[in-house]
Amino acid sequence: MEELYLTEEQRGISSAQLEAQLDGLLRQWPGVKKVLIIPPDYTRCYSYAGEITQILYRKLSPAATVHVMPALGTHMAMDEEELDKFFGDVVPREAILVHHWQSDTVRLGYVPAEVCAEISNGLFPEQIDVEVNHLLVDGGYDLILSVGQVVPHEVVGMANYSKNIFVGTGGREMINKSHMLSAICGMEKALGVIDSPARKVYDYAQKHFIDGKLPLVYLQTVTTREGEEVKLHGLYIGQSRRPFELAAQLSQKLNICHVERRAKKVVTYLEPTELKTTWVGNKGIYRTRMTVADGGELLILAPGVKAFGENEEMDAMTRKYGYTGTEHILDLYRQGAFEGRLMSAAHLIQGSSDGRFRITYATRPENLSKEEIESVGYQWADYEETARRYDPHALKEGWNTLPDGEEIYFVGTPALGLWKVDEE
Repeated sequence: MEELYLTEEQRGISSAQLEAQLDGLLRQWPGVKKVLIIPPDYTRCYSYAGEITQILYRKLSPAATVHVMPALGTHMAMDEEELDKFFGDVVPREAILVHHWQSDTVRLGYVPAEVCAEISNGLFPEQIDVEVNHLLVDGGYDLILSVGQVVPHEVVGMANYSKNIFVGTGGREMINKSHMLSAICGMEKALGVIDSPARKVYDYAQKHFIDGKLPLVYLQTVTTREGEEVKLHGLYIGQSRRPFELAAQLSQKLNICHVERRAKKVVTYLEPTELKTTWVGNKGIYRTRMTVADGGELLILAPGVKAFGENEEMDAMTRKYGYTGTEHILDLYRQGAFEGRLMSAAHLIQGSSDGRFRITYATRPENLSKEEIESVGYQWADYEETARRYDPHALKEGWNTLPDGEEIYFVGTPALGLWKVDEE
């Protein structure tokens, strides 16, 4: 198919331009009778994927059967409030499919151990099975549309493209092992990087098991947020890797904030309807950690965080082992503590500062108590009390000086970017 690229770096893409771009895509797939749309879940609420999914559903559904399967990965299924906000009344609930990562997948093949060893410089010499939701293979779809946002990401460097398939609709082994490979190779070396180790794993799987075998088209967005408005700056559509590369280049320009110096205190806010667990809320750590000074503090304002894991299995692993540092978690991993649950080990590694700075979670005690937060290795603060001093709705993005002279650096939407101090 002809690939379609649209960039409006300054003012953003208009509704008319978006419609025209999607029409240009659908003209290349005439007569389709059954379509699967794979958007992200609500933890990517700033992706513009909800709006795009609604437009696609409206254009396709009169003539075709259209299903929408959010790329949940290991996340919990979207609730009614999230479905309403993301899909409105355009996508009927009976058209929405739920991906169950533990049971719904089929094995396409594997990434050989020697390939993983080469990618990881010998740190992870293990075979990785490639699994996707079986409906991508046996669902009878004439067209599969993967819709998602390219943005700096802690596991894959720059999110989306084939990650939306191999993780978002993937199974236990691919999710577990690709995340562990990334964590062992080093998160800070991957963040914001196009050709990260995990990306090379997904590239291998894409080349060998997707290209030319599934009617899969990627629609990849680049967005920013100004106040309450989300702006769509780029939409890149196609079946090859090229649209991802162009989207990633624009995202690196728009979504990476280069901070001039490290801050003794960084404060970040987790919007309560968006981020409800530390599993996804730790974006507040990943995306800001490279701005925190040694010996400093990262304060996470988390009014909606009510659990550690997005499912009972991962919640229990977090409570059992905690964010106790890379070496401790790797020791446990070598002892077999995370057999079949390597994603948990990877998450616990990435969620630790390894003693370089303090991490304080400010929660509502009825959601997660002081005792619970401290039991996993973080410090705790009461959200209401803390928000009176660090009001997330009054602080401005970037540097702030409080009335008593305290200087902080504030990040209001960590999921939308990466904040880093470049190497001195």
